[in-house]
Amino acid sequence: MSGAFGGQVVLITGASSGIGAELARQCAAAGARVALAARDADALARVAEECRTHGGEALVVPTDVTVEAQCRAMVDRTVAHFGRLDMLVNNAGMSMSARFDEISDLSIFERLLRLNVLGSIWSTAFALPHLKQTRGRIVAISSLAGLTGVPKRSAYCASKHAMAGFFDALRVELRDSGVSVTVVYPGFVRSEINRRALAADGTPFGERAYLRQPREAMETAACARQILRAAAGRKRDLIMTVQGKVGRILKWLTPGLVDRLAFNATASRQ
Repeated sequence: MSGAFGGQVVLITGASSGIGAELARQCAAAGARVALAARDADALARVAEECRTHGGEALVVPTDVTVEAQCRAMVDRTVAHFGRLDMLVNNAGMSMSARFDEISDLSIFERLLRLNVLGSIWSTAFALPHLKQTRGRIVAISSLAGLTGVPKRSAYCASKHAMAGFFDALRVELRDSGVSVTVVYPGFVRSEINRRALAADGTPFGERAYLRQPREAMETAACARQILRAAAGRKRDLIMTVQGKVGRILKWLTPGLVDRLAFNATASRQ
C-alpha cells in the first residue's frame, strides 16, 4: 500500500475521529501527505500530531462541509499548501435512529442530506479539477444502509442511497479521465457515530447510544486497511462484510426476507 500513496496528497473529511482519523494515520504511515478536515480543530490537531509521529506531513483544515464555501476553501488551502491533490476521501457523515412516525424534528432529513450528500458533492466538485491533473482517486464512504432500507434509519438511508447514486453516476462520467471512484459500504464499525447520531427530537444520543460489542463491529484499523487497499487498486466498490455481500444477493433474489432480517436486527436497538 505504501507504493500507492507514498508522496501523494490525501484530503480526508471527517478526519477528527473514527474511520477518518484512522485513515489519516494509515495514509501518513504509508508516506502520504494528509490534509485533515472536520469542524473540531482541537481534535484535528491531535490526529495531525499522530500522523507526524508516523512520519507523515499533516495539514489541519478546520471545515464544515455543510457550507459550500468552506468546501471550496478546504480544497484551495490543501492545494495551496501541498501543490497538488491525489485523493479525496469523502468520509464526513452523521447517522440517526428513530422510526419515521416518531420523528418530531423533521430538520433531521435536511441536516443529514446536507452533510452526507451535499458535503460530499461540493467537496468533490472543487477537488475534481485537481484530481484530473493527477489522475487521482475519489473515495466515498457510504454504508450498507446505502444498499438497502434499514428500520429507524430512514433519513440516513435516504442520504446514503443518494450518495451511492451520485458517485456511481460520476464514475461513469469520469471513465476516460483517469480519475477513479470507489464507493465503500462498511457494516458496523467501532466509532463514535452512534453517540453522535440524532434521536427523534434532533438531539445527539450521546451517552444514551447503543454501544456495539466487539463481536458486533469491525475495528477502525481493519476498516481503514480495507478502504485503502480498495482505493489503491481503484476498485469500483467495496462491501466489507460477508453479511453485506450475502445481503446484496438476497435482496435481488428474496427482498422480503431481507426486510424481515433488517427488522429483526434493529427491533430492540436504537
